[in-house]
Amino acid sequence: MAEELKIPPFGESIVTANVSRWHKADGDSVKKGETLVTLETDKVSQDLDAPVDGVLKIQVEEDEEVEIGAVIATIDDSAAAPSSSEEKPAESAPAQEPAAQSTEGAGEVVPVKIPPFGESIQTASVSSWAVSNGQTVSKGQALVTLETDKVSQDLEAEADGTIEILVAEGEEVAIGATIGKLTKGAAPAQAAPEKTAAPSESKKETPKAAESKPAPAAPVEKAPDKRDPAKEGKVTRRKMSMLRRKIAQHLVNAQQTAAILTTFNEVDMTNVMALRKEVQEDFVSKHGVKLGFMSLFVKAVVSALKEVPAIGYFIEENEIVENHFYDIGVAVGTEKGLVVPVIRECDEKGFADIEKSIADSAKKAREGALQLEDLQGGIFTISNGGVYGSLLSTPILNPPQSGILGMHTIQQRPVAVDGKVEIRPMMYLALSYDHRIVDGKEAVTFLINIKNSLENPARLLLEC
Repeated sequence: MAEELKIPPFGESIVTANVSRWHKADGDSVKKGETLVTLETDKVSQDLDAPVDGVLKIQVEEDEEVEIGAVIATIDDSAAAPSSSEEKPAESAPAQEPAAQSTEGAGEVVPVKIPPFGESIQTASVSSWAVSNGQTVSKGQALVTLETDKVSQDLEAEADGTIEILVAEGEEVAIGATIGKLTKGAAPAQAAPEKTAAPSESKKETPKAAESKPAPAAPVEKAPDKRDPAKEGKVTRRKMSMLRRKIAQHLVNAQQTAAILTTFNEVDMTNVMALRKEVQEDFVSKHGVKLGFMSLFVKAVVSALKEVPAIGYFIEENEIVENHFYDIGVAVGTEKGLVVPVIRECDEKGFADIEKSIADSAKKAREGALQLEDLQGGIFTISNGGVYGSLLSTPILNPPQSGILGMHTIQQRPVAVDGKVEIRPMMYLALSYDHRIVDGKEAVTFLINIKNSLENPARLLLEC
């Protein structure tokens, strides 16, 4: 008996998942509880374990995107040795199956067409064929992966037969177009004689194949770029990860739906750096974690939000949603892209608890262990480009939030202090905000409040 391994639900807003990595190979014996595959969505990653002992049969390869609930593998819970011995007799005695199929339309040609994906989707790309031209396939076997700008889908064989590929990988075709033909009941030895045995049928199908190939105009434009001799060997192409695609979509959406404006200021980090140096040793010995800049910035943001609460509001349709809590998102860079885990109840947490929460979230982010709830519900975001050496930037909002603070690298610069020029450790601050809900006066007031808190850290400790 075969146990199906399916994509589990991740949440209402997630409809597809990417098969990021198989930890076992096709045909491997697996034990119940062993990690089989890592799945990745545009928000979180999750490992799937073997539900039973058995032999793994992979149906969806790595880097393929499939819908929630789709079967990506089966596990034959019978012993490995008997299962392999059972397969060979099945191959050596196929005579009975074709005989049965011969009474059910053997030789009938079934077109493999692009199915509808939705009203707004007019074309789909032939991402990859799971079979080769002329291969004999079984009913239910995956034939091809189709990809649109929103989802991917595998097409399966409707019956046993031989597949003929009409559209190559990478081509974009219209919904309803024929991309292949399945000849029912045809074994490999029968595939060649089929054309001579039914020439009239062959002639009828040939024009259809010719019609389906030139139909899409898009591939004609893309083809020269892929096969440009001048670029041969100088460029490579790789599929964007789901996370990277989601980040791209998220950023473009933020630019298109909000009136983003950025205001700048600079903060003298002298007192903050002196404070950290003075208390660091005692802080670590007591709390087991270092006092970093981020917890100080989080506390400064909370203080500023209390003074200018509109920065923490957001627009939902025709309503303004007022938030009366202080869950702050802290951007974390990973190998796969930027994620923003949320630190909860920052107004109630101490500096040590905030530092621990940030460290735990960063570790989970880099290990791909963040859950959906770890990323939801923040009212404001802090992004530290300074760790990469950024001197100044204009951060993009994290929808539906109305504000984001950009931190930057600390640089020794000459500044005027009490009428004298001194060299001070200075940091530029950038506040991007949604001008639809936040006025310029509020934005500037908010940023100056953060500046004052950091230049006088005693205010943060005394909450004034």
